[in-house]
Amino acid sequence: NHTFDTANADFIDDFLLVGGDLDTDNDLAADQAVELADDARVTHVLDVRLEANDSALWAQLPEVHYLWNGMDDAGQAVPDDWWDSTTDWVVNAITSGGRVLIHCHMGINRSPSVAFAALLTLGWQPVDAMTAIRTARPVANAWYAEQALAWHMNRTQTPPALATRAHQHLATWRRDHPLDVTRIIKDVRDRNNDW
Repeated sequence: NHTFDTANADFIDDFLLVGGDLDTDNDLAADQAVELADDARVTHVLDVRLEANDSALWAQLPEVHYLWNGMDDAGQAVPDDWWDSTTDWVVNAITSGGRVLIHCHMGINRSPSVAFAALLTLGWQPVDAMTAIRTARPVANAWYAEQALAWHMNRTQTPPALATRAHQHLATWRRDHPLDVTRIIKDVRDRNNDW
């Protein structure tokens, strides 16, 4: 498992990373982007923050394909077409040999949820995907994972009994692997007092 000097990201698998945003200091953000591109060999960056956009910075590294497809992090229902566009972009990048970083602000809810959707699309079982995400990034809650699972089950026309079973397994996993998200967000904010 690769450890970064400055970048806020974690490898879930050799082809997929999940993380939080780049630093607010432009020089440090550039250092992080270079570390991700050069050391981690990231070829694609999916930014799912509604509140910010790093397209100008990533344009300075033209070998990295950057997509901003922001969504709010307010516990809202996420439209199927958003899951379609983000997941298709990630999976197409991976299946063409790319290495993808998905990130949001803190790497707690939005980016892990998209990583979960991508792993489902790549054939992973829901509990295996959540376990890999949480193992790689212990702060990952993936608040929208249940919505991603419902989207995936609908998209793949999974029979209702199997879809219900998959949701039950995910609920059991959540019960067995609780996460105090409020404390985690507070801890992250305390460490990064510029937020």
